[in-house]
Amino acid sequence: MATQVTLKAEQREGRGKGSARKLRAEGKLPAVVYGADAEPIALTLNTHDTEHLFYSISVDNTIVNLEVEGKKVPVPTLVRDIQTHPVRPELLHVDFYRIQTGVEVELEVPIHLEGTPTGVRDDGGVLEQPIHHLPIRCVPADIPEEIVIDVSALEIGDSLHVEDLSLPEGVEALLEPRRTVCSVQVPTRLTVEEETPEDELEEPGIVGEEEVVAEAEEEEEQPED
Repeated sequence: MATQVTLKAEQREGRGKGSARKLRAEGKLPAVVYGADAEPIALTLNTHDTEHLFYSISVDNTIVNLEVEGKKVPVPTLVRDIQTHPVRPELLHVDFYRIQTGVEVELEVPIHLEGTPTGVRDDGGVLEQPIHHLPIRCVPADIPEEIVIDVSALEIGDSLHVEDLSLPEGVEALLEPRRTVCSVQVPTRLTVEEETPEDELEEPGIVGEEEVVAEAEEEEEQPED
């Protein structure tokens, strides 16, 4: 069942970078909500409240009901894009996507691995997880909080693929069935090669060089006839 939260918002009139900078200076955050074949709505959020909310939820798959001032019914949305400052941990703009009851949406859901694989516990293997979020398609009511995978039975060399996942009814994975989600691999060990003793090393151009030099010196010392 999808997690749902609420966030207060106000409609805004001003557009452009100048207006956005002024809002941020006042502790407000510009945003927009679009989708469902309706006109986009420019919004203003409280920056502190938005940051606090986003840090406490999974923004990829949580339904955010926007309580827009002047509207009787909250607008159900999903967070589609969050723009942040390139240097500071500061929100700059948020895009929300309006959703509708019974209409499928595409989003990503976090994957949670549960248990310790046998191959890790008994044989010193390493658990690898190439995919941490699974793209899915479903109606809003069926959005899962996370996909939980029990990996305790995996031995070294075993792997789980997208097709092995037990997804809730009505949820469709949008990755190829044979994509690897996680696997237990043999640990990589660094091998130390035996060092060759220095007295056995041969450098190009060194072998026989002393003899050549000596012969040249002898020729120079021989008196001319």
